[in-house]
Amino acid sequence: MSPQPLYLPAEGKRGIRTQFGAICYRVVNARVQVLLVTTRRSGRWIVPKGWPMDGQTAGEAAAIEAWEEAGAKGKVKEFCVGVYSYTKDPDTKAALPCIVALYPIKVKKLAKEYPERKSRKRKWVSPKKAAKLVKEPELAAILKRFNPKIY
Repeated sequence: MSPQPLYLPAEGKRGIRTQFGAICYRVVNARVQVLLVTTRRSGRWIVPKGWPMDGQTAGEAAAIEAWEEAGAKGKVKEFCVGVYSYTKDPDTKAALPCIVALYPIKVKKLAKEYPERKSRKRKWVSPKKAAKLVKEPELAAILKRFNPKIY
């Protein structure tokens, strides 16, 4: 029997889609901080995330998105710390329901030059503050309780 995919296959053109996201974190003075980025269109605060990639594990795909969207490089854990849902482009005919599986990445380096630096802002904040800044309630709950020591 072949292994099950790490994501839900889309049911038709408007079915639920799966994305992989990164909770990029660092520890400064014994306090955890997480890295948020803005969306390119609305400027809302989110975590880096994107679509599955052929040949990449879920965690590797999340790490690639962390690099492209935030310039973050580090060690990813192949352990899903939570899942949240949202609608991509909710006010358009192209609206897509999505679920995002989140993987922790301990950031070792934050680059000044990275692919999406001109279209996004980034910010280090406490998990509690991050929970207040993001729009999605499920993501907020995951960020609020995020503790890298338990993974």
